[in-house]
Amino acid sequence: MVENHSPVDYPVITSTQNSKVKWIRSLQSSSKARRKAGAFVVEGVRLAQEALQAGWEAQLALFTGGLNEQGRAILDGFTARGVPSEEVSEHVMLAASDTKTPQGILVVLSQHDLDLPAELDFVFIPDSVRDPGNLGTMLRTAAAAGVGAVFLPPATVDLYSPKVVRAAMGAHFRLPVKPLTWQAIEAHLRSQRLQVYLAAARAGSPYTESDLRGPLAIVTGGEAQGAGEQARRLATGMVHIPMPGQVESLNAAVAAAVLLFEVVRQRSIKSR
Repeated sequence: MVENHSPVDYPVITSTQNSKVKWIRSLQSSSKARRKAGAFVVEGVRLAQEALQAGWEAQLALFTGGLNEQGRAILDGFTARGVPSEEVSEHVMLAASDTKTPQGILVVLSQHDLDLPAELDFVFIPDSVRDPGNLGTMLRTAAAAGVGAVFLPPATVDLYSPKVVRAAMGAHFRLPVKPLTWQAIEAHLRSQRLQVYLAAARAGSPYTESDLRGPLAIVTGGEAQGAGEQARRLATGMVHIPMPGQVESLNAAVAAAVLLFEVVRQRSIKSR
């Protein structure tokens, strides 16, 4: 338990050169290091609590002496499961953190995929999204919209990037997200007999005039050039978001939110 972590029995880590701290810094900065370790980092009380409640496997927790009561209860939960924990000084926590204002708790978690549902009728595919904030926001939105699974094609930013994890706000623990090759994506879509709607600027039908009630996958493109050729090849239909204003395109995460919640809207009407 947290109260047993006294300075006598468990010295506070005060050096940023400590091996555990250096390991965490490598996980924060390098996708290669994350893949090699099969691990990633969550920071702050809320994400640590999400991971604990989801029963996610943890490898190490760092905390500071100023951790609040809620944070200490979360830390107790991890230590009760046998997760090693280390108290660190404020400046060491800052060095290990990817944020400018750490909340006093940081947890190293194991990477693993949630199982896909036996039947899928709502899939989201963000193609070539390279901005981690955008991808994280898309994952959070997909979870909120009740998407059954997200398939991440090649050339998409690392699912476990710290900025993706923060922006997703716990979606990693609730939503099956699968990094896949295009060949594997196509196999899943065909096996589930999903219609594939590709969002493209000024192409296809306006999204509100398209029937999005059946089993489907929504594909949106990245920030720069939209969806790639392989995504276009899989598309069975195309939709666009009319924009009467004087702009060329929407932010990728905003466009995804508009389309995903149009599916929610249409299906809610169908069920009435």
